[in-house]
Amino acid sequence: MLTYTIYNSNLKPGKKEKDEIVNFLHTHLDEYGDSKAAILKCLEFATHESIPSMGGFVLVLKEKGETKGITIINKTGMSDYIPENILVYIAVHKEARGQGIGKKIMEKAMEIADGNMALHVEKDNPAKKLYDRLGFEAKYLEMRYKKDSKNAE
Repeated sequence: MLTYTIYNSNLKPGKKEKDEIVNFLHTHLDEYGDSKAAILKCLEFATHESIPSMGGFVLVLKEKGETKGITIINKTGMSDYIPENILVYIAVHKEARGQGIGKKIMEKAMEIADGNMALHVEKDNPAKKLYDRLGFEAKYLEMRYKKDSKNAE
């Protein structure tokens, strides 16, 4: 039996749950992940903890008490020209891939989110096919400029 837990500004995860969420995402995001510090910052943004934010939510999917998938959605505080939500992280347990867990957690996240949702996905990420099937469209090519220490002056 699958169960969902939703953490947000009303139900915040405790230290143990935060550690479990961060460690799970760090482990199961594989080459598409970030540092534990970055994941924790995103989690705290979603749950309105210690940093100013628009909020969002963390969705944890478990089966028989074992975590099978997690996603973190951050609210952007915008609408019309940028979607109201951005899916920042989603990961399925390595041993549960190919069983529809990613689809279930995405559908639940899309149901819970208030407003439209965007996500970034690497061209070679196998999850891109799932996002296509769920109705996400590649509307833009994302380009980033990163300031380094020389440009920061």
